[in-house]
Amino acid sequence: MLRRVTTLTFTRARALIAALVACLVAGLVVPAPTAAENGPMGPGLLDPVIGALAPLPAPATPYTSTLCADGADSCIDETIAEMKRRLRPLARGCEHDAVFSLAYLRVTQDVKKALDAGHFRDRRWLQRVDKVFAQLYFDTMDDWHAGRRAAIPAAWRIALDAEDQRSMSGLGNFLLAMNAHINRDFPHVLAVAGLTASGGRSHKGDHNAYNPRLDGLYAPVFAEMARRFDPSFDDLDAGSLDELGVGLIMRGWREIVWRHAEMLVLAPAPLRPLVEQQIEQYAAGQARMIRGLFAADSTARDRHCRSQHGR
Repeated sequence: MLRRVTTLTFTRARALIAALVACLVAGLVVPAPTAAENGPMGPGLLDPVIGALAPLPAPATPYTSTLCADGADSCIDETIAEMKRRLRPLARGCEHDAVFSLAYLRVTQDVKKALDAGHFRDRRWLQRVDKVFAQLYFDTMDDWHAGRRAAIPAAWRIALDAEDQRSMSGLGNFLLAMNAHINRDFPHVLAVAGLTASGGRSHKGDHNAYNPRLDGLYAPVFAEMARRFDPSFDDLDAGSLDELGVGLIMRGWREIVWRHAEMLVLAPAPLRPLVEQQIEQYAAGQARMIRGLFAADSTARDRHCRSQHGR
């Protein structure tokens, strides 16, 4: 009975956050005056709600991946080097997947700064999360471009097909890939890295701690995207989203990610396929909504990119 009550409570909380995210993506929420504000009307307005949603008791599980097994600082350095290597030809060729490649690089570089500054309680755990997360992205990109597409998740297929067709705005490509990597991939990564430390402390505090840091990335990253790839990327007045909206969406998505990871870890073995199916369906549903909202002719965008990259 207790498990049923807990499940129902979580389901309702997740539904509320999902509804807010859907409204934000659809442009139904009126943005605050500026994205720089992080007070009562800024992206941090969700933080008290998220902080009040306590993690479910999850057992500490051993980390069995061979990726960054020792949690060393070199893990994130290697990841950043690989991201730079992959980004260079995408940017030169004005490929539409350069948008997420650049965004992911900038986020990872900021995670390194946060680690170096002692922003997280469990440094080794964050190193492992970052490494497993990035490798999953690299593997997906390699499989797609090599034609090994049968096992690629639906949310990623929608995002990558839109990139190949060059049928989205830059912001649309960003949101599609971010949705696939966060809503589809991230729960599995957290389940692998473990939700609870060996001493019994939940890692959710470290998971939540990165939300405010993301707020400081949107404006400079959007400006860089506009300069290098798509001049409409930071055209906040004309778009249906601004940095405030993205900040709120990411908080909602990241909270749902944690709850999906809990479901993966806590589900009895016979029920785990149902949880995995729910994750796939949620991410694919978000992807279909985003693709419909941000479809765009890319002629001007591609012309601008070629002028910036000498082609």
